[in-house]
Amino acid sequence: MVPVNVSGVKDVLARIWEAATSPVPAPAQEVVLAAGLVALAVVLVGPVWRTARHVITIAHEGAHALVATLAGRRLDAIRLHSDTSGLTITAGRPRGFGMVATTFAGYVGPGLVGLGAAWLLRAGYAVGLLWLLVVMLALVLFKIRNLFGLWSVLVAGVGLVLVSWFLDEPAQAAVAYVVTWFLLLGAVRPVFELQAQRARRAARQSDADQLARLTGLPGLVWVAVFLVVTVGALVLGAVWIVGPLSL
Repeated sequence: MVPVNVSGVKDVLARIWEAATSPVPAPAQEVVLAAGLVALAVVLVGPVWRTARHVITIAHEGAHALVATLAGRRLDAIRLHSDTSGLTITAGRPRGFGMVATTFAGYVGPGLVGLGAAWLLRAGYAVGLLWLLVVMLALVLFKIRNLFGLWSVLVAGVGLVLVSWFLDEPAQAAVAYVVTWFLLLGAVRPVFELQAQRARRAARQSDADQLARLTGLPGLVWVAVFLVVTVGALVLGAVWIVGPLSL
């Protein structure tokens, strides 16, 4: 058995904790806006979006998983697929508040995560945000039950660790702003994609249609609610991001 250097591990954890809990100066407004333009380009350019959308899927399924756990459901598995779809498998009552909340959480999850990230940036914790995202990915990793999902989460997590460990603070902050903008902007496009699929009758098992069966409200109503929440998160997050830093 390879001996563990406890002192070395403590030093690493102490360095991570200090970096994560220390506010850093906000980038120049030009950098903040440039980060937003980069994220917008990623969302709008089809070939790039098809790859980057896996990040939104991770947040989508992670939101299902978190709310299911909070609602008292048993979380069995998370699967992420190469076509950017995903599946979160839970066990519990087939109807009721817990099932409705779990189903609702997916499409609004990325936007709400982005809103929380914008709040952390506004408070000056850009580096802390990166490490928090690493922790969230690690928690998702425990419930991944397919190889592509494992690969997706590991790539995202390792990328964030490398940025958080090796880059200097200005570069880390710039990455944190790009990631936050991407979560906010990237949360909106899947809602339009969902409705386009529903219009072609190609999404009969979508979250909106499951909510329609659970609540009796039309699926289109739920799509509208998804849009209101994601656009609202984008607007409020943008205000926080471009507003003055509050330390």
